[in-house]
Amino acid sequence: MSAVPEFEFRTSNACKYNNNDPRCVEVATNVPGKVAVRNSATGHTVEFTAIEWSDFLSGAKLGEFDVAA
Repeated sequence: MSAVPEFEFRTSNACKYNNNDPRCVEVATNVPGKVAVRNSATGHTVEFTAIEWSDFLSGAKLGEFDVAA
């Protein structure tokens, strides 16, 4: 039985992480077919399939999730 690879998270360059306000979103794409998104402050992680993640990114780029002010 082979070992299950662990997610290797990375943070966006746009994140202004600091110890006084540690709120950043981290993403891991190193496990084939899976994407994990983690809240850096709480450590809570949500996993997606690669297709779900691709669909989400496409929708976000089209403004599908924009919130009206």
